[in-house]
Amino acid sequence: MTTEGNTGLEPQGAGQGEEKKSRLFLFLAGIAVVLVVVGIFTLLQRREQYNALAKETEKIAVPTVAVIHPTAEPTQEDLALPSTLQAYTESPIYARTTGYLKKWYHDIGSHVQQGELLADIETPEVDQQLSQARADLGTSQANENLSRITATRYEELIKTDGVSKQEVDNAVGDYAAKRAAVASSQANVRRLEELESFKHIYAPFSGVITRRNVDIGNLINAGNGGSAQELFVLAATDPIRSYVSVPEVYASAVHRGLGAYLELTQFPGEKFQGKVARTADAIDLASRTLNTEVDVPNESGQLLPGGYAQVHLLVGVTGTRLQVPVNALLFRAEGLRAVLVDATHHIHLQQLAIGRDYGTALEVLQGLKPDDWIVLNPQDSLDEGMQVNLKEQKQPPPVSSDESSGNGIAPPGNTPPTSNNKPSQGEKK
Repeated sequence: MTTEGNTGLEPQGAGQGEEKKSRLFLFLAGIAVVLVVVGIFTLLQRREQYNALAKETEKIAVPTVAVIHPTAEPTQEDLALPSTLQAYTESPIYARTTGYLKKWYHDIGSHVQQGELLADIETPEVDQQLSQARADLGTSQANENLSRITATRYEELIKTDGVSKQEVDNAVGDYAAKRAAVASSQANVRRLEELESFKHIYAPFSGVITRRNVDIGNLINAGNGGSAQELFVLAATDPIRSYVSVPEVYASAVHRGLGAYLELTQFPGEKFQGKVARTADAIDLASRTLNTEVDVPNESGQLLPGGYAQVHLLVGVTGTRLQVPVNALLFRAEGLRAVLVDATHHIHLQQLAIGRDYGTALEVLQGLKPDDWIVLNPQDSLDEGMQVNLKEQKQPPPVSSDESSGNGIAPPGNTPPTSNNKPSQGEKK
C-alpha cells in the first residue's frame, strides 16, 4: 500500500515543479522586457538630449547682435560737410647759400610783409670765392687789354709789311680768346654775387610765420635736399580756404560763386560767410565726391589753418538725411563701414559717406536707407556674409547741430526681420 501511495503522489509533485519553472521563466522574461524597455527609453532620452544640446550649441554659436534703424534728421536748407581750414598760400622757406645763421628777426606768429628781412646768414666760403672770382676777372681784363693793344699794333704794322699775316692773325685770335675769358670771369662774378645775396632771407609774400626751425649758429645747407632743412614756414591766411568733398548726388548744385559759411566749435552761433571759389569739375572715382574749395575772408585772423570747421553750402538740400550713433560704425583700413543685417540674418559691410559730426552721432549722406538694420557696437570679428541673431534696441532721437548728445528715447521702429517675435536667449519675457 505504501508503494502505491507514493506512485500516486509523483505526478502531482512534478506538475508543481513545472508550474514553478514557468512562473520563474515568466518573471525573468518580464524583467528582461522591463530592462529592454528601460534601455530603449534611456537611449531615446539620451538621443533627445544630444539633439537638444546640438541645437543649443548651434544656436549659441550664432552671435546675437543689437540692431537699430538709422534716424531721420530734421530737414534743412543747406548741405553741411566737415572740413579742415588751410592757408590760402603756404610755403616753406629754404636757404639758397651755405653758411651759418647769423641772426633771425621774426619768430612764430609774426606778421610780415612781402620783401621784409627774415634772417641773415654768414657765408665766409662764398665771400672768399667771390673775392677770388673778382681777382680772376681783373687778371682776365688785364690780359684782354694787352691782347687788344698787340692786335691793334700788328694790324698797323702789316700795312708797312713790318709783320707777317700769320702774326697778325695770331694776335687777333689771342685778343678774341682773352675777351671770351673776360666774359667767363664776369659771369662767374655775377653768379657768386647772386649767391652771396641769398645770405639775406626775405619774405616772398605777406603772411604770418607759422614755423621757425633754426637758431643762431646753426649750419645752413643750400637747397631742400640732403641734410638741408626749411628755415621758416610762411602762410597767408587772408582769405582762408577750405576743401570739402561734396557727394555726387549734390554735385550738380555746386558751382563757382555759390554762397557758403563756416561754423566752428570755438565760436558758437557765429557764421563766417564765404563762397565757393572753384570745383574740380570731376567726380573722384574712389569716394564718388566732388572736390570743392570754399574761400572765406579772414581779416581778423580768427580762423587758423589746420582748424576743424563745418562748411555749409547753400544748395537747398531736399530729401531725407539719416543719422547713426558713432558706436554703430567700424573704422577699418579700407574706410568707414556700417554693419547691416539683411532679411536672412546675414551681415553686410556697407561703405558710408559721412556729413556732420555731432559728437555722439554722425550724419550719413550716402550708403543707408531708413529701413536698414544696423548693428550697435559691432565687433571686429564680424565679417561679410556671417549669420547672426537679432535683438532690437531702443534708439535715441536725432541730434541737431546745437546739441552734443540726446537723452530722450524715440519710439521703437519696425520689428526686426526675425522668424518669430519670441525674445532671444538672455532676454526677459
